[in-house]
Amino acid sequence: MVPSIIATLRTNGLRVLGLAGLLSASLPMIVAAQDDVTIGFLLKTMQEDRYQSDKSLFTARAESQGANVIFDSSGNDPLRQLQQVEEMLDLGVDVLVLQPVNTATAGALVNLAHDKGVKVVGYDSMLQGGPLDVMVMQDSWAVGQLQAEAMVAWLNDTNGGVAGRIALIRGQPGDANAEALSSGVLKVIADYPGIELVADRSHVDWSSDMARDTTENLLVEYDNDIDAFIANNSGLAFGVLAALSDEDLASTDQVFVAGSDADLRNVRLVATDVQALEIWKQIKPLAYRAADIAVNIAQSPDAEITDLIGEHTLIDNGFAEIPTVITPVLAVTKDTIDATVIEGGFYTSEQIYQN
Repeated sequence: MVPSIIATLRTNGLRVLGLAGLLSASLPMIVAAQDDVTIGFLLKTMQEDRYQSDKSLFTARAESQGANVIFDSSGNDPLRQLQQVEEMLDLGVDVLVLQPVNTATAGALVNLAHDKGVKVVGYDSMLQGGPLDVMVMQDSWAVGQLQAEAMVAWLNDTNGGVAGRIALIRGQPGDANAEALSSGVLKVIADYPGIELVADRSHVDWSSDMARDTTENLLVEYDNDIDAFIANNSGLAFGVLAALSDEDLASTDQVFVAGSDADLRNVRLVATDVQALEIWKQIKPLAYRAADIAVNIAQSPDAEITDLIGEHTLIDNGFAEIPTVITPVLAVTKDTIDATVIEGGFYTSEQIYQN
């Protein structure tokens, strides 16, 4: 079994999906879990700050309903994730909640779980080409759209028109989430012929250091004349800003930089006019919905999934139309920090403003 799964991990392809027009959903009711319910929660990484919140919120929500949670993360290593899935299944989890490292090959992990009679809840990143039972995610396409729309407004205000050179800084090559984020950006900028997309680069393991290298090379190539960088996450944006800082360009009146995940260090940079925009992909509704759904499935393993998850939409992942719950995203600028991440309880004023 293991060699065939590894072969699948290495060879499966990717089918890109569009996420335009997805619906948001309200939180379901909390119910008391049955005794001895065990949920496996497996994240692809703990590299970004936000994942500490994913872990703590999901675990607390599931445990508040009487469930046990087995947690692990994979360090962006797909083979390590395979081993972790096998370990969780051997430990007897009732439901597996999975954020895939490699969205193109993670269908093999779902098959492995199904062989043991375990249903799989996809988390945050839609896996491709596999029989996923249900998906809980943010509207990644809308994230890219918000980033690009903010950049369009910035270009208009700064350059006197929607024109300029921009670079798109993507995450992991072939990752479905990176594809959706980037698609939202590209859809917006396609309407503005004055925008020149000078680079559209992917970065293995969502590496901040690689994003810094990319930015350094682009600044040399274009003699520091690039107006905007849109990054798929906060870590990539931080790498971009490190390179800009070396050239004394890390300020919102010189270069527009957008990230996504609302890492604390990035929100602090937004507050101090170094970075223009972050997108807050609210973690609490994402983690809570996933935990509630996992507990409901564990309680009622023979019930129809759509009867257990509440409001949802259907997304084609290349294998089937997957019942999908969508949670909201919000733009965070210097002017909206207080009304978003602080009022929403994600950070305190003291954490951001360090006062």
